[in-house]
Amino acid sequence: MSDGGVVTWAELWRRTEQVLGSRVEARWLCEHGSGLDGEEFLAALDEAATVGMVRHLDDMVARYRAGEPLAYVMGRWAFRHLDVMVDPRVLIPRPETELLVEVVAEMMPRVVDGVARLVDLGTGSGVIGLSLAQELWHLRPEVWLTDVSGDALDVARANMAGLGRAGSLVRVAQGSWFEALPDHLAGTFHAVVSNPPYVAVGDPELDPSVRDWEPHQALFADHDGLGDLRVITAQAPSWLAPGGVLIVEIGHRQGEAVVDMMRHAGLDHVEVRTDLAGRPRIALGRQPNRAAI
Repeated sequence: MSDGGVVTWAELWRRTEQVLGSRVEARWLCEHGSGLDGEEFLAALDEAATVGMVRHLDDMVARYRAGEPLAYVMGRWAFRHLDVMVDPRVLIPRPETELLVEVVAEMMPRVVDGVARLVDLGTGSGVIGLSLAQELWHLRPEVWLTDVSGDALDVARANMAGLGRAGSLVRVAQGSWFEALPDHLAGTFHAVVSNPPYVAVGDPELDPSVRDWEPHQALFADHDGLGDLRVITAQAPSWLAPGGVLIVEIGHRQGEAVVDMMRHAGLDHVEVRTDLAGRPRIALGRQPNRAAI
């Protein structure tokens, strides 16, 4: 996008917008290429970019035009109050998943029997558990992040390192679902939270950019996308404290099936909440008996 002469960020932004057809996405790439965000970037629009910066921007634009998701191109993405590292080892965080954090944050202050203990199963980049550690800092919760993928946990640990003091509340363990957790923690969790794989293999509704770029292990599940949800739901009661809650993200056609799973597992107060588009997206159920959340 450079003709070899001196070029300002204002001009690079204009040229990038012409190529992409989007002023917002052009700005994101230019900000990332300049190393400046927000007002700092706007204040530097008349400054010249270095040759290396222009080359980096050109490379990012080419990757994005080739179909690579913007988050992977930039290597970072926003999730609630976090700015996290993401790459093809993990799913790209989505607004729907922010609802999981919102629901847990709403419920946890009602825990009255000491320190809250939470687990983010299949954590990926860590955004759910890390957000909870940050946003519930005043409660000093113990937050566990688990994943069967060591690559994913490497990303989660990198993001945990940028969390500051809230990172001291977080524990990381590798393994498949509850198998990652120490046995002595069974029956002690006030919240089990997960955004598990729930897409059916061959689902025609899945966007090609997701299918072609994001990790299949974190996307697809057997039995019409319900396989991992069935495992988590069946085992959760053994790990939940009395009154503890299981909260999972689900596909928009899976609400009835997951409600049945939760009730069959012995959970009560089962409900499904909708996402911003009004589609079923979050299923939750409570461990019965004694103190409720």
